[in-house]
Amino acid sequence: MTDYILRVSAADGLVRGFFATTHVLVGEAAKIHKTTPVVTAALGRLLTGGVMMGYTMKSEKDLLTLTIKGDGAVGGLLVTADSKGNVKGYANNPQADVPLKENGKLDVGGVVGGGSLTVVKDLGLKEPYSGQVELVNGEIAMDIAYYFATSEQVPSVVSLGVLVDVDYSVKRAGGFIIQLMPGATDELIDELEKTTNIPNITKLLDEGKTPEDLANITLGNMDFEVLEKLPCRFDCGCSKEKVLRALATLPKKDLQNLAQGGKMEVMCHFCNTAHIFDEHEIGELNVKTD
Repeated sequence: MTDYILRVSAADGLVRGFFATTHVLVGEAAKIHKTTPVVTAALGRLLTGGVMMGYTMKSEKDLLTLTIKGDGAVGGLLVTADSKGNVKGYANNPQADVPLKENGKLDVGGVVGGGSLTVVKDLGLKEPYSGQVELVNGEIAMDIAYYFATSEQVPSVVSLGVLVDVDYSVKRAGGFIIQLMPGATDELIDELEKTTNIPNITKLLDEGKTPEDLANITLGNMDFEVLEKLPCRFDCGCSKEKVLRALATLPKKDLQNLAQGGKMEVMCHFCNTAHIFDEHEIGELNVKTD
């Protein structure tokens, strides 16, 4: 099954929602970064939230970056998404681990710890939009909801889940974001609050619930319409040519310091691809930066 997102509208446009299944892209991220189960859950939740948030942007060149800095063992998480369903991300310490909770669940809040969530939207303007909030509990979903309420003044319900199998592979991943638009009535606010009482999102995903199912469960009492079914994927988008263009902006002295034995290796944090440049390519860069 491929990953996708449903974009829906309800209550005559006063409510919008995004419902996603993301187990393929989260699984790919886990394999690339060789994450522990708890880091898989943390990074997977942020990837899922990020790719849905990316679809709220309008221009093809718009970029969204979510950065979590915490005092837990993982250190931090970074996710970047565009408006076309492409998302990538990494954990500062992918091998971080903490004990399970008393109920046997992965302790995402424990591995993240206290800290901050920063959201940067590059919308092609002179300066990117940036908002930062303190982490509520490090469980990712509530932290994103708090960001929406505090920095964008958009009441939101955010639910994100990642189910890691016994072999450490990603069995299920997905979630939803439901938001009230300006002009929402008190009745709609009460209706939205009811979505916080639905069963645990990971349990629903484990039961095989699809984005369509999640929309019906959460917005079934509203007159909602599916506007789009959108693809989503883990896509780094890096290439040797792009890295070369970035290196060409560095001062010649910095390039010389990076080069060792006539070669230079640049590792991509997002996909762990090693881009290797030989003596000739380094020499060409030196000419460009003179």
